[in-house]
Amino acid sequence: MADLITVEDPDDPRLADYTDLTDVELRRKREPAEGLFIAEGEKVIRRAKEAGYEMRSMLLSAKWIDVMRDVIDELPAPVYAVSPELAERVTGYHVHRGALASMQRKPLPTAAELLGSARRVVVMESVNDHTNIGAIFRSAAALGMDAVLLSPDCADPLYRRSVKVSMGAVFSVPYARLENWPKGLEQVREAGFTLLALTPDEKARSLDEAAPHTMDRVALMLGAEGGGLSRQALVAADEWVRIPMSHGVDSLNVGAAAAVAFYAVATGRPLS
Repeated sequence: MADLITVEDPDDPRLADYTDLTDVELRRKREPAEGLFIAEGEKVIRRAKEAGYEMRSMLLSAKWIDVMRDVIDELPAPVYAVSPELAERVTGYHVHRGALASMQRKPLPTAAELLGSARRVVVMESVNDHTNIGAIFRSAAALGMDAVLLSPDCADPLYRRSVKVSMGAVFSVPYARLENWPKGLEQVREAGFTLLALTPDEKARSLDEAAPHTMDRVALMLGAEGGGLSRQALVAADEWVRIPMSHGVDSLNVGAAAAVAFYAVATGRPLS
């Protein structure tokens, strides 16, 4: 059973994992280096635990202690009970859901390990917005994508905002980083995948025409919001594909586009 510890000092070193959560640059450097990430909210904490992530500690306001009692009773890690005011002073924001957990990261698999068993893969290039990362992972999990590969400059899927937006779906879809970009795309092709670059370019074929659901192995490439895929990534692709648009709209947010494209890749149902 976990120790339930009341803390009243925001500078208590035992709360170090939770300090300055709103400082994005600090947390982006610190969390991977220290091997931790923050899960926020009851559902996300439970999903992280169910996915096999080890808990370092929990930070709870009083009203969440009974809600999380079953989790607390199973934990060897300490649980810090704090007031909402103290939680805000420590984290830098009002913790609306009243429950945070510091989780231990797992070693990432290699791209080769994921490619060996997957058939439907997402490849992201330079997607560095944490909200978009979370939304894409949530859609990938819901719509049957098997794995995610990230370029070196993509945002951290385990950053608190990404985890929260995904509602814990980042724990359901395995991911790895392609360390060499765009050279790493050759590794994907050599594993038997057809590289499809999602782009609004008028030269691209519609997803209906390309029929990715009929292909044995598909790697769907997504670029960052605004700029899209780089020229190097587009050149490396086997084919360019697009989502049919109406009413003069030329493109979608990358999170929305990903969901539509995943649906086409997984089911083959017409989009137009």
